[in-house]
Amino acid sequence: MSLKIELNFTLNSRPVNIEVPADMKVLNLLRDGFDLKGTKYACGEGECGACTIEVDGTTLNSCLMYAVDLQGRDVMTIEGLGKGNRLHPMQQAFVDFGAVQCGFCMPGMIIQANYLVKKNPKLTREDMKRGLEGNICRCTGYTKVLDAVAAIVGVSAGDGKG
Repeated sequence: MSLKIELNFTLNSRPVNIEVPADMKVLNLLRDGFDLKGTKYACGEGECGACTIEVDGTTLNSCLMYAVDLQGRDVMTIEGLGKGNRLHPMQQAFVDFGAVQCGFCMPGMIIQANYLVKKNPKLTREDMKRGLEGNICRCTGYTKVLDAVAAIVGVSAGDGKG
């Protein structure tokens, strides 16, 4: 029998209250407790970025974090990025530049890209590459991803070489 902990935190701009097992990971809480399926399970080791979320303004791997560590914090998932039926500008850029292929890694990639732009709105293409290197995609080759982020910060799409 697992010890249960009551959590109160903000999830996608809404206060939430839920009781969770003490050993539950944030990824499982989001997917199973709140039915937010955008955050993906892939490697389970914090190496691929598919489970990236924002907690108190910093991106973290939800597969590595325990749900009890969310107490009193502010959490944003891909579902909280847009407003209603309107995509967030970063989401729209990924669509416009064809960066979304199979889509599996894209929620984490978009959360990380948005974080990078908030942190430094004057990103260079090299900054983008460095900042996204923890998010693995097997489909895109990254060029279109970098082009989408470049469009948001107003830098040249570059030479087409990711």
